[in-house]
Amino acid sequence: MVVETWKKSGIATKFPTYRNSSLVTVHSWQKGKQQDDEAEGLWRIKDSIYDFTSFIDKHPGGPFWIRETKGTDITEAFESHHLTTAPEKMIAKYKVRDAAKPRIYTLTLHEDGFYKTLKEKVREQLKTIDKSPKRRSDLIHLGILLSTYLFAVACAKYDSLLALILAGVALCWTVIVSHNYFHRRDNWQMYTFNLGMMNFCSWRISHAMSHHIYPNSYMDLELSMFEPLLCWVPNPHIKSKALRYVSWVTEPLAYAIAFFLQLGTRIFYSLRHANIMYWHDLLPLTIPLVMYYGSGGSATLLFCLRQWLSMTSIASFAFCVIGLNAAHHDPEIYHEGDTNREDRDWGLFQVDTIIDRGDLKWSQFLVLTHFGDHVLHHLFPTLDHGLLPALYPVLYDTLDQFKGELRECNHIEHMIGQHKQLLRTEPNPRAPGAGK
Repeated sequence: MVVETWKKSGIATKFPTYRNSSLVTVHSWQKGKQQDDEAEGLWRIKDSIYDFTSFIDKHPGGPFWIRETKGTDITEAFESHHLTTAPEKMIAKYKVRDAAKPRIYTLTLHEDGFYKTLKEKVREQLKTIDKSPKRRSDLIHLGILLSTYLFAVACAKYDSLLALILAGVALCWTVIVSHNYFHRRDNWQMYTFNLGMMNFCSWRISHAMSHHIYPNSYMDLELSMFEPLLCWVPNPHIKSKALRYVSWVTEPLAYAIAFFLQLGTRIFYSLRHANIMYWHDLLPLTIPLVMYYGSGGSATLLFCLRQWLSMTSIASFAFCVIGLNAAHHDPEIYHEGDTNREDRDWGLFQVDTIIDRGDLKWSQFLVLTHFGDHVLHHLFPTLDHGLLPALYPVLYDTLDQFKGELRECNHIEHMIGQHKQLLRTEPNPRAPGAGK
């Protein structure tokens, strides 16, 4: 059947169940993954089943990562989030049996493959590199965070359009830089991600567990959550060519309301199904409160709320302009349906789904605020962005060894490529690495 053909995944033997949901959310993604993953209600790593129940509260990275992945295959997530060999030795005591069925994912992590080879080199490189850029990342984050509140107060106190725009841009950058932190063990900086009406817990699932592990595939929530407004999968069954042209018109509106849609979807799902709201969803309200009290009574609470909503819309628009044109969407980038590389190594798959922003590499500030050093970030998400530049020599060396390529372009080229990808309906018949 035709419908079965277009639903065939390039990285798994099953079409993901969650994509049949009437409302796609992180919760429906998790439930679907639990149905699909052959993890037998526990945790699966490669072909073994583990029971980490007693380890949830002991996990050094925080209980969230273990609790929220129960019933799923965490092979790639486990591999990419642990750089040392200690965790692999430690989990042996939690193994309960071999898995009854094969993995549904077709990507590999062989000991002599690209990713494991690179990981070993990175592990050695990290022993000698300068760690001070990590401290610089913390200072950049703090400075942008304070700037967000200062510009917000200024736009309320002086009714300044310039201050409002600067506050929106600063809020956007705060959210993006905070993304540098929620991949790691629990920390205070990750909470500042919520200032943009999104939630780091939801994004730990949609971004860290879904997008980072399965980019540009049917399993990638950051593709499906934008559909049908924006569709990057080159498949006319999901969105026709004519409607894809309409995307160019609706795209600015989608950008401006993206933050609000994230919050609205979670509220709607919580009211109709299961609660996915947290106490820290209230953190965005600190902005209009600081605006109101910081203005010294010169602005009404209603005015502050209106300015705050405008500021958030500006931040939402800027976030999408940066984020959706940062790395992943171009006709030359692998998307679901395209021909796969013969070498199914998970690390090479990550490289094939990214074209990096070469125009950012000279500035740690720009890398942090514009999703820079994207390939290395996908391969080693728990490392601070400030440490990534020191890893390029071993990355280039390993790419040469395994016939991979780190592609780069600037932001304008990415924006052009992203809009071309929105229109693409035909899969790319040429496999990554196959040459022109």
